[in-house]
Amino acid sequence: MDVMPLLLLVAGSAAVAAAARRTPAPAPLLLVAVGLAVSYIPGVPSYTLDPHIVLPLLLPPLLYTSASDSSYLDLRAQLRPVALLSVGYVLFATVVVGWAAYELVPGLPLPAALVLGAVVAPPDAVAATAVARRVGLPSRITTILQGESLLNDATAITAYKVALGAAVGEGATWAGGIGEFALAAVGGVGIGLVLMAPLHWLRTHLTEPLLQNTLSLLIPFVAYGVAEQSHASGVLAVVVVALYLGHRAWEVDFATRLQEEAVWKMVAFVLESAVFALIGLQLPIVLKRLGEYEGPAAAWYAVAVFLVVVVARFVWVYPATFLPRLLSARIRAREENPTWRGAMVTSWAGMRGVVSLAIAFAIPSTMADGPRNLILFLTFTTVIGTLVVQGVTLPPLIRLLRFPGRDRQAETLAEANAQAQASRAAEARLDDLLSDERNALPPPLVDRLRIVLERRRNAVWERLGQVNPVTGESVDDTYRRLSREMISAEREVFVRLRDHRYIDDEMLRALLRRLDLEEAAAFREAG
Repeated sequence: MDVMPLLLLVAGSAAVAAAARRTPAPAPLLLVAVGLAVSYIPGVPSYTLDPHIVLPLLLPPLLYTSASDSSYLDLRAQLRPVALLSVGYVLFATVVVGWAAYELVPGLPLPAALVLGAVVAPPDAVAATAVARRVGLPSRITTILQGESLLNDATAITAYKVALGAAVGEGATWAGGIGEFALAAVGGVGIGLVLMAPLHWLRTHLTEPLLQNTLSLLIPFVAYGVAEQSHASGVLAVVVVALYLGHRAWEVDFATRLQEEAVWKMVAFVLESAVFALIGLQLPIVLKRLGEYEGPAAAWYAVAVFLVVVVARFVWVYPATFLPRLLSARIRAREENPTWRGAMVTSWAGMRGVVSLAIAFAIPSTMADGPRNLILFLTFTTVIGTLVVQGVTLPPLIRLLRFPGRDRQAETLAEANAQAQASRAAEARLDDLLSDERNALPPPLVDRLRIVLERRRNAVWERLGQVNPVTGESVDDTYRRLSREMISAEREVFVRLRDHRYIDDEMLRALLRRLDLEEAAAFREAG
């Protein structure tokens, strides 16, 4: 196996993603654009999206990291709008886009058109999360978009399987489709519920951080694989497990959490970068397969399907946002009042991504070449169109709508009050422990414990204080900078002692690790 193309993909996409941080352009859009350009450079390897790699190997970790970073409580509070988008909208878009394609494209069978509708129906989890992080959407809208993108793949994949069965002559029926959807949904959630407690038990009972992090990397693949082997939804199984483990991550050893956070940030960065680069690199492959539909007609079909996809989301989102409140007093009493601006952003934030392309590439050769190639082309143009048009215009749209910004002072006050309550509990616990002679400590060490506790309690309040008139730093910033300078001085001494053979490399690594943990603690303590 030639590993050089894979190395080039990972290294190149990581470099582009890193460069995007210095530009106004969101990383996903820049990666797609560079992928499109690079795909026509002579000598560049051909990167074909293999659904047998993307779905079982790339999708689970991306879903896992996104779901574990989400809030279970926030998702539960927004469950109704999330369900309307992740189930209702996907089925609606499948039918609307499929019917529109059937009417627009001469000779395209209705089942094949519905396959296209199912393929382009789900907004992408990676795209939605990446753009939401960049533009700073209000928390409620971000939660709804993240929840939708985490769950909608299960609906789309099931709808795709039913439509595909009809397209290739397997005699799929509506009753069978409903049954398959129920099995996928209930089975996926059920398997996630069964797996989450044992996996959490393992995470809290393994004593080696290395083993704990190895388990963490395996969890999304285990959940996805078990569910798919049972003909259930691997997507839902991964999401359920990730939400549970993320909600109870505080029970895991601190060393594991520190390592796990760093590992998953790296994994997510590499996979997200590679995924968007892969989208752009598919252009030559898609055009080569277009066949009988190439030419101006294909371009017209692409524009029409893109417009139908965009308009269909508006047609669904506005009634789904406001009608339930008009019809139900219970919803009006329990849920926050939505605004037309929120519905506008939700409607426009419907970027498609790699999952749609992977499903399109998975269409078997038993479907006629013409419809199969056209579906692949229209999927590609819809993904690129939504990423470029909606991804580029979403940030200025949010600025134009003037959403109220986050109240940073109120958030800091809430954090300070929470820290004050926790510090009182810690101080009471310390007094209780010190009353036992088995926990006797010299007075300087007792004082040190109390100083650390007091520093942590005061750190948040200091962020509300005045800044240094000379440096422009807050007390909090100055404390953090001085702590790092002191640790840096110690680190230089340890290295110099190693260089003069006073200590060996093994001792140096142990001493540096201790300093690293202290620096991380000082950084977190200072906020």
